[in-house]
Amino acid sequence: MTTPTDRATETFQNGFACSQAVLSAFAAELGLPIDLALKLAAPFGGGIARRGEMCGAVTGALMALGLKSGNTIGQDQAAKDFTYQQAEKFLARFVERNGSVACRDLLDCDLSVPGELQRARDTKLFTTICPRLVRDAAEIVGELI
Repeated sequence: MTTPTDRATETFQNGFACSQAVLSAFAAELGLPIDLALKLAAPFGGGIARRGEMCGAVTGALMALGLKSGNTIGQDQAAKDFTYQQAEKFLARFVERNGSVACRDLLDCDLSVPGELQRARDTKLFTTICPRLVRDAAEIVGELI
């Protein structure tokens, strides 16, 4: 049986964005059809639409945590607080392992700058750095849920 971490890594290696890989790895067990998870997370790769903002693996992880414990009633303060606590735990652990949650910092490359996307491809950042980030995000989510 494969773990969510293995599924996330495999999904990323199959050409999906980091955000898609992490969210879809947890989707079925959290009640979200995988194809819907892939569509939902699609714009978040490359630090949100290749803007170099928050790492897509992180946004995928946060969406998974929201699926697990997010509130469905506006006034459910306990669920809101718990979800934010889980998100904070995730973020702290991810930063502890990787130094940042910003894509441009993690890759040392700003994908929003003309030519930098190609430089990232040429220097194989998406095959050397991103798989580790996907794996770390999935591992941490797995520990939290």
